[in-house]
Formats: sequence, C-alpha cells, structure tokens
Amino acid sequence: MIAPRDAGGASVLLLALGLATVTLGIAVAAAGSMLVADQRAGSTADLAALAAATRAVNGEGVACDLAHRVAGAHDARVRSCRLDGLDAVVTVQATVSAVVPGGPSSVTGTARAGPVEL
Repeated sequence: MIAPRDAGGASVLLLALGLATVTLGIAVAAAGSMLVADQRAGSTADLAALAAATRAVNGEGVACDLAHRVAGAHDARVRSCRLDGLDAVVTVQATVSAVVPGGPSSVTGTARAGPVEL
C-alpha cells in the first residue's frame, strides 16, 4: 500500500520531465533555424556575387542592381555590394525564422566572385 505522503510524486516527476523535454525541443528547433538561416545567407551571397560578376564589365551600378534582384528573390537583402576590379563582393542579410529571446534576428553572408586568374 502507498503511504499518503508519497501519493502524486510520480505525477510531479512526469510533469517536470515533460517540461524539460519541451524546453530542449524548443532550443534545438531554434538552433536549427539559426543554422538554416546562416546557410541560406551564405548561399544567397554566393548567388548574388556570381550574378553581379557576370555584369561587372557594365559597371558597379548594373552589377549591384542584379545582385539586389537575386538576393530579393531569395528573401534576403543586400547590405553591401562593390566591385574590386572584375570581382564582385556582396554581403547579404537574411532573417531567422525562429528567434530566441536575446538571440539575433538576422544573419549575414559575404561572398566574392569573379573571373578565374590563370
């Protein structure tokens, strides 16, 4: 027979375990969201820099306009775009979908693209 002072102890333990599991799940989901956003920012920067490099001979305005359009198509925005000779250097910013209180709401990625030097 269960002593009266032990009744309900397992319920409290089970609730605490459930809360810990949910908290861990939220933390893992937030970290995963941050990782995906970081990868997306890097890939978008690569694509935008490649696009800008294809128009580098037309000048920085034309090249960076294309970089802005490519980044916008991937739900990111260009923070900076410049030409270094025929190389395009582009930095983009992407938002994080699951923001953790106190954590960043956006991530950046930078890429450089241009002709191959032989």
